[in-house]
Amino acid sequence: MAPYETNSNGDGDGQEQEQESKGGSDDAQAARTHLSVAGLRARGWTAGMVRQLLGEPDQFRVNPHFRAAPRTRLYRVERVEAAERSEEFRAVSAAAARRSVAARVAARRTRREVLARIAAEPIDVPRLAPRKLAGLAVEHRNGQGEERGRGFGQYERYERWGPSPDPATVEGTDPAVLDRWKVDYLRHRLLRYDELLHGLGSSGRAAAEELLRRRLYAAITEAYPLLAQECERQLSERECGPPPE
Repeated sequence: MAPYETNSNGDGDGQEQEQESKGGSDDAQAARTHLSVAGLRARGWTAGMVRQLLGEPDQFRVNPHFRAAPRTRLYRVERVEAAERSEEFRAVSAAAARRSVAARVAARRTRREVLARIAAEPIDVPRLAPRKLAGLAVEHRNGQGEERGRGFGQYERYERWGPSPDPATVEGTDPAVLDRWKVDYLRHRLLRYDELLHGLGSSGRAAAEELLRRRLYAAITEAYPLLAQECERQLSERECGPPPE
């Protein structure tokens, strides 16, 4: 019977406690004589090295807290240490280290290339007459369907804007709110620039997003100086979080 399981003869509770007690001692013994996959990883093993040099585990252990979870694979310490003394381990380990270094170098190179593209790309902000911009911003705010910001970080987002029974108007909107909608609309028009982030993995993405975000707000400010304060407010909120209430 596997650890922490019971039989079906009606004595499950008592036998389960006995199995759990026995399982606890078995776990302590296994911790001294076996290594888990996480333990192997801490010693420099990769998943490929485990498959190539160790093969099947020596023991499986049932997770005592989550019975539906996959069983823990354990490998005898003696077998692991013997493998680590072999020439094959040294060769495979060296090859894995070279691949890791090459991957890091490639990631840094990609990050530099993306940052250079973002820094050099001209940001083309549509130049609109004040009344036209206000009308389009309100129309966007009242727009049908759903608009969502993409790729500009944790605080970069649009709300879901569905049809409203009482849509906003330019004349009936507070000027400060209208400025926010104008900037939101312009940023929506500039979403195509998120393609500059293409090819980035998680490493270096935050820096690239920040640079792109700053360049977009700077371009909006240059095109519409009266929106500078709102751009600065949105930029601060997206990088530092909303102010405390």
